[in-house]
Amino acid sequence: MILAIDIGNTNTVLGCFRDHSILFVERLSTAPSRTVLEYAISIKNVLELYQIDRKEITGAIISSVVPPLTSLFREAVQKITGVEAMVVGPGVKTGLNILMDNPAQVGSDLIVNAVAAITEHPAPLIIIDMGTATTISVIDRKKNYIGGMIMPGIRVSLDSLVSRTSQLLRISLDAPKRLIGKNTAECMKSGVIHGNAACIDGMIDRIEQDLGEKATAIATGGLAPRIIPHCTHEILLDDALLLKGLMYIYYKNKAE
Repeated sequence: MILAIDIGNTNTVLGCFRDHSILFVERLSTAPSRTVLEYAISIKNVLELYQIDRKEITGAIISSVVPPLTSLFREAVQKITGVEAMVVGPGVKTGLNILMDNPAQVGSDLIVNAVAAITEHPAPLIIIDMGTATTISVIDRKKNYIGGMIMPGIRVSLDSLVSRTSQLLRISLDAPKRLIGKNTAECMKSGVIHGNAACIDGMIDRIEQDLGEKATAIATGGLAPRIIPHCTHEILLDDALLLKGLMYIYYKNKAE
């Protein structure tokens, strides 16, 4: 059984896979102030929640966009399972051809998502990851990673709006009852939910126009289920996409 961890700016995605089956997907808060022991306890608690004996863990893989936490998680995994985690980065083979000005600048989470997407879906591909930032990755028909877009995340935008206005209060991200709001909370919810859905639809239109062909659209990330159902395009929701990418990368490197 393999432990997979993706360290994001806001949340850390945690899961296990056996052979090619994902056993669970969970999210922990990413907190730079936590110690190795605190992270070890969190991992241990999640494994116990799913009745997984830590002695069954024979390997681990980590991707991270928060470099200061990478070593902490490696130590935490070592403390709980006794195995040394593989870290997605230089020296780890992904099989992904990255056609960017500086491939080393592409976030490991984007690479991992792309590996899973090209393994499971036909190209060209548009991969939308809705987390702290909303990122869009584009894969051409030859399965090359050709670029993408980065936008402020939904909660980042909403928090900024609330903090910079005197009369707008914090709201939940529940879908509004109607498109045209009748009160401040409804207006804010419609702007956030339908506004972001329209943005995603518009970006897909522009990307497909630029590619000159239709593409398979896939969405992942903690906030995707809030927005994607309100899009007009057909977009596949895959909460486990990132963990699948880690799984494929782990097996590829172990095989080689």
